[in-house]
Amino acid sequence: MKRLFQSLAAWPLPLLHAVGAVLGWLAFLASPTYRRRFLANAAQAGYAWREVRSAVAEAGKLLGEVPRLWFGYTPPVRWEGEERILAARALGRGVVCLTPHLGCFEVTAQAFGARFGHITVLYRPARKAWLRELVDTARNRPNLSAAPATLPGVRQMLKALRAGEAIGLLPDQVPPHGLGVWAPFFGSPAYTMTLAGRLAQQTGAPLLLFWGERLPRGQGYCIHVRDWVGEQPVDPAAAARQLNENMEALVRECPGQYLWGYARYKQPREAGAA
Repeated sequence: MKRLFQSLAAWPLPLLHAVGAVLGWLAFLASPTYRRRFLANAAQAGYAWREVRSAVAEAGKLLGEVPRLWFGYTPPVRWEGEERILAARALGRGVVCLTPHLGCFEVTAQAFGARFGHITVLYRPARKAWLRELVDTARNRPNLSAAPATLPGVRQMLKALRAGEAIGLLPDQVPPHGLGVWAPFFGSPAYTMTLAGRLAQQTGAPLLLFWGERLPRGQGYCIHVRDWVGEQPVDPAAAARQLNENMEALVRECPGQYLWGYARYKQPREAGAA
């Protein structure tokens, strides 16, 4: 599998996106479960089919671009709002970068590391043994480290913040049982991580919101940087509600690139479950 990914990494990004778009539609048409979840999640957020139709192909592009992002060189990237990063870094307390399943979230960390300095990203280790070695090593690049979603991984992120570095998380990913609380996401209860708020409170690191817009015809990406809106409540339930409100605001910027097929409202698995 690793050799296949390394071979595909040499393909031009427009071709990878074209193949990925086809795969996205095949998955949508072939899987009733995925299709129902996609449509239900979009409807829950108040979107009609015509407003999210493009997200079917975009989900496939997400898969198609992975070999290039893991094993090739970073595609062209431009920034919108980078002055927010410079201001946050100037505080010297590290930066907590939050990126939902919107657009290309893989490229945000790569581009951040290449431009602004070291960043450590949290990832969930693959549950399939044949994927584990690939996923565990593919994201590591100069100025980019991957920390597993385990206690040692959390300590690694805390250490990075205390050293004044940045960390990155996917805050709309369902955490294991006991590591989150239930909070509304587009009006429906979703199990929501509390880690981002805890890390920010322990270190005083500012929170910033990111999403990587996938540009048409494989031209690359535009990374949008947004300020966190609101205070940072100490109460976990209030903090989770505020986190989801900030994520909703990002998704509404471009619902056609959100991963609506993700099982956002599922029950959390037990911590350490295989």
